[in-house]
Amino acid sequence: MRQQAEFSEKLKENVGLSAFNTLRVQAVARFFLDVGSLDDLRAALSWAEARGHKILVLGGGSNLVFAGDFDGLVIRMKMASRCWERVDSTGATLVLGAGENWHQAVLYAARAGYRGVENLALIPGTAGAAPVQNIGAYGVELCDTLVSVTALDLESNELVCLDNAECCFAYRDSLFKRSPGRYIITEIRLRLSRDKPLQLGYRDLEEYLGESRSPDLNALAVAEAVMAVRRRKLPDPEIIPNAGSFFKNPVVSVGQFTELQSAHPDIVGYPQENSVKLAAAWLIDQCGWKGYRNARVGVHNRQALVLINHSDGRGQDVLELASDIRQSVQKRFGVTLDMEPGVVGG
Repeated sequence: MRQQAEFSEKLKENVGLSAFNTLRVQAVARFFLDVGSLDDLRAALSWAEARGHKILVLGGGSNLVFAGDFDGLVIRMKMASRCWERVDSTGATLVLGAGENWHQAVLYAARAGYRGVENLALIPGTAGAAPVQNIGAYGVELCDTLVSVTALDLESNELVCLDNAECCFAYRDSLFKRSPGRYIITEIRLRLSRDKPLQLGYRDLEEYLGESRSPDLNALAVAEAVMAVRRRKLPDPEIIPNAGSFFKNPVVSVGQFTELQSAHPDIVGYPQENSVKLAAAWLIDQCGWKGYRNARVGVHNRQALVLINHSDGRGQDVLELASDIRQSVQKRFGVTLDMEPGVVGG
């Protein structure tokens, strides 16, 4: 009875969600609950199942668009914990609870002298959300260091541990993204190194470090450089509401890239093993969208990949702008842009 009373006290009704998504779009959750433990999570799921309510698991709200209200239970993951495992002379495994702030975890690792995730500094969101999107930046992806993910499998109601291969990581993709609603991540493990070479080959990072690059450059210095580069190019969601990069960089065949390059000699592309990754920002910029604004939403004037909500726009306003951008890029280049954020409600 005491546990039920505590649950009832934590459960909230008709909660506005603008403060819980970085685009700051207005939406209402019929029910809302902060979850700080596995027991709390199981209790929330049982409560929702008994009443036939849909659930939405929310981290930092940095990779979604609320297209309307959510008629169900929003579970905000607040499982915050950090610890080290398998510490030796060459490295250690960092264990993060799903509710840990990702950026703070990166700085925590870098300050402790460990390398591997410093290029992922200042990416908004939580540790539990990071594997879903296989977050990446400046030549590094989460899958480069991730050892395993602990998750509650809603099909079996069992806690499972999935290793790196089982997570089926790809560019901005994973098992969790392909199986929406099946897994709720509770913990992740990252294998970090004391002496792994720093990844400094990304052009913006190279230019920022320039000739001042010290031979004893460490992970924290790289994280700080990444932060400076990101702040120079990307808007702070606390000041200008946004969801980060709104579109993935499209991947095309070598043949298609050759045709595009013939028609557009300045096109930006990054060769892959058997394909070429195009710079979505360049495509959008060439279509004239960079710096565009309508009455409510727009495109950032320094980064064409970032859609902004400058005047209390709705989720539908953001999605309509995204659709217009996609259509113009398709018409001019014959290339389809895929959205990074998920769409909820509506």
